[in-house]
Amino acid sequence: MSKTVICPGSFDPVTLGHLDIITRASKMFDRVVVAVLVNSSKTPTFSTQERIELLNAAVGDLPNVEIVSFEGLLAEYCKTCGISTIVKGLRAVSDFEYEFQMAIANKKLNPGLETIFLTADADSTFLSSSMVREICSMGGDISNFVPACVHDRIVAKLRK
Repeated sequence: MSKTVICPGSFDPVTLGHLDIITRASKMFDRVVVAVLVNSSKTPTFSTQERIELLNAAVGDLPNVEIVSFEGLLAEYCKTCGISTIVKGLRAVSDFEYEFQMAIANKKLNPGLETIFLTADADSTFLSSSMVREICSMGGDISNFVPACVHDRIVAKLRK
């Protein structure tokens, strides 16, 4: 039986921490759907299309990873797509508290949905997209925080 999981997030922009979780999930499951959240109440730095393009470049060597976007509730999107497992990365205890609440809410909305947590690699426990945006926009070096294949595109966008 083939097992598909979903790895949702804003990915604004993709970081090495995101890539670590996606790569590890791709080794554990037959297919990984990386789902870029379209949240109309937020204004991301990178457009949905830009985030999809950056992710596609970053996961280009992972043949079982697919990048999509979605709007609305993740639990409903999973139900529509026939996906029963969510993979989320955890950096710190504060991430766990939030993600645990989300996992319970998703399970209430879609009782067949399970959430699996992967702990962040030690090198990326501090890393977030907002930190990357801030460091880069202030002229700092983000080469240790983002995939090399998308570094220049992220820098060009954030240093306009």
